[in-house]
Amino acid sequence: MIRLGLLGAKLGHSISPQIHQAVADRLGIALTYERLEVPPEGLADKVRALRQSCRGVNVTIPHKVAVLAELDWISPEAAAIGAVNTILFREDRAEGYNTDYFGFSRLLARHGLQPGGKRVCVLGTGGASRAVLQCLHDEGAASIQVVSRHPETAPAALRSRFPLISYDQLRTLQGDLLVNCTPVGMFPNIAASPVDAAVMDRFGAAVDLIYNPAQTCFLQLADRQGKPAVNGLYMLVAQAVRADEIWLGRTLDEALVDAVVDDVRGLL
Repeated sequence: MIRLGLLGAKLGHSISPQIHQAVADRLGIALTYERLEVPPEGLADKVRALRQSCRGVNVTIPHKVAVLAELDWISPEAAAIGAVNTILFREDRAEGYNTDYFGFSRLLARHGLQPGGKRVCVLGTGGASRAVLQCLHDEGAASIQVVSRHPETAPAALRSRFPLISYDQLRTLQGDLLVNCTPVGMFPNIAASPVDAAVMDRFGAAVDLIYNPAQTCFLQLADRQGKPAVNGLYMLVAQAVRADEIWLGRTLDEALVDAVVDDVRGLL
């Protein structure tokens, strides 16, 4: 039995256990995937204990950055992003990866929204946006603007690499892709959008990392204007499958992502 889990502070809303169980069922393997709630002050002790009992864990809010100090090796993409969301425990070391990076890349490719040569604006400066921004950079976006309510207090690592602008400044820009990495519009507060129709009108397509609800107010704006509007469920499943590849030590068929998306869609 392979023991896995999700490490975070509050995990009641997560459907990660169901996603990884769906993967296991389709592969015919036995695993357990537990919600492992731990406050920040207990993180170091928890990671040390998990080294002895788990094959690996996913990491979510608020531990993606703090957990770096507890690891023996960090993958290149996780080091560039400055955050880890997947840990593999080997006999002699704990390895950190960022599968959000791969999940976002697969989402863009799946929907024909590859960022090469495109003008992109990313809403939000939190942990999710770090992986998105690195992916956009690595895949050759022509320009990347990061939008923040308070650009002057955004993380220094972001301010040193990407232009940061306010939401007022966003209203004067045009672009090819608008990506929401904020929690605005997430269940249960679903009657909100981080931008209005006038802003959406200036962009060619919209991606929302939120997957619950399936169509946020943000995506509804794009859909009403006849533009591609993509939610975050495919990214969530794709990053989970990438984590399973790391834990199992093998490559999985890309068709597995589509199959598992269909398996878990009804949970939302």
